[in-house]
Amino acid sequence: FRSSKNISAQIIDDKTNKTLVAASSMAKKEKTTKKKDLSLKVAEILANKALEKKITKVYFDRGSYKYHGRIKLFADALRKGGLIF
Repeated sequence: FRSSKNISAQIIDDKTNKTLVAASSMAKKEKTTKKKDLSLKVAEILANKALEKKITKVYFDRGSYKYHGRIKLFADALRKGGLIF
């Protein structure tokens, strides 16, 4: 989910309909003013949590958001973090 100020993401197991890992920029209110920096930080946190639970392959669902800007940065950071989609 991307709002005008924050971004959040979660990895869900579709078979059991349970959230395995989640990360959000709302959890830590940092002094970062750039929204792009928040996207990169949340992607880094999500990738680290996923790798701790030995999750490497995911499906990236961008929803109704176009694949550019913060969404593209977020996806690229997840790939650099070790996730495959």
